[in-house]
Amino acid sequence: MASSMKIIFGLLTFVTVGMIIGALFQLAFIRRLEDSYGVPHWDNDKEAEHLRLGYVKPEVISWSPRIIVLHNFLSTEECDYLRAIARPRLHVSTVVDAKTGKGIKSDVRTSSGMFLSPAEKRYPMIQAIEKRISVFSQIPIENGELIQVLRYEKNQYYKPHHDYFSDTFNLKRGGQRIATMLMYLSDNVEGGETYFPMAGSGECSCGGKIVKGLSVKPNEGDAVLFWSMGLNGASDPNSIHGGCEVLGGEKWSATKWMRQGATS
Repeated sequence: MASSMKIIFGLLTFVTVGMIIGALFQLAFIRRLEDSYGVPHWDNDKEAEHLRLGYVKPEVISWSPRIIVLHNFLSTEECDYLRAIARPRLHVSTVVDAKTGKGIKSDVRTSSGMFLSPAEKRYPMIQAIEKRISVFSQIPIENGELIQVLRYEKNQYYKPHHDYFSDTFNLKRGGQRIATMLMYLSDNVEGGETYFPMAGSGECSCGGKIVKGLSVKPNEGDAVLFWSMGLNGASDPNSIHGGCEVLGGEKWSATKWMRQGATS
């Protein structure tokens, strides 16, 4: 009897120790997963590098209108590169004339800007940015217009407007605009928020004023993806937005408008 009890006790001890060891191994495995979560492990993977996988952090800030902030969308080098390309070619920004569909100067928009050329679109760094925009927006690269780089200096702004067209002239090349990727290229800006007056139910800061709606502060490398077209396929009037007055510093941004079809 005593011998049998010793055997049973020994088996129980063996099983208990095995379970403890197994639990410790499982805990160590989970800890390794937790430690590695969110840290990019894409050595020698150019595709993942171009998409900045592990760095870009999406944050949905509104479902109606649809607005997503993509933190760390651009690298510091990419921001510097776009500003350097644009700086010597800046000119007074224009807005679309609703009657003719052509660009005209207006006090609605007081920034300066330029468009990248089709040749520059083939530069490796621009190609990487274009592909990243396409993947995160889920819109083909060929549906995008050329990237526009803008600079807003002190006291400059862009009054609330829609990105979709109200004329028929601009619809001939790719159809209606359906989404916009707005990328911030500079830091240390006072004011200069991107303002959505029809988003949210609270108040926000816009150029030093408290107003109704939702605003996004310009942080270098972040991007805002918002949709001019609703889920019903119609242009969304709630997508109205503007660039708040810059109170200090310079606000640099790059804009990519995307359409229903190929633009070329």
